Amino acid sequence: MTPSSLPRPDLLRRWLSVLLRGLHLVAVIGLGAALLGAPAEHASGITRLAAAVAASGGAMFALDLWRKPRQLFEVAGVGVLAKLILVGSMIFDGAPRLTLFWIVVVWSALFSHAPATFRHARLIGPRRQP
Repeated sequence: MTPSSLPRPDLLRRWLSVLLRGLHLVAVIGLGAALLGAPAEHASGITRLAAAVAASGGAMFALDLWRKPRQLFEVAGVGVLAKLILVGSMIFDGAPRLTLFWIVVVWSALFSHAPATFRHARLIGPRRQP
């Protein structure tokens, strides 16, 4: 289906997803730079950047769940929830921020490039029949 043939709500949801992903990337890059020593008003700037990463990531996840609610019960959905918890903890506890950042980056790379059979495997509820 080409973008012009998508129903209007699907097209709007797609562009909202693109916008959120762009904002999320900017926030992740800003957080990484700040954690690695770039000026970010130190603790308060890093906290705001972590909050921006969590908020944009949470919004993307909510948009994905709106389209496909069953994702919450798949490996990918549980993985996103775990990442949100780790990033959320960066907002409240400054000590392990750099370690948590790298865990989330590696986790994200592994999950985004893992086979679909792994990412979409159901953890809870009935399994889909082939």
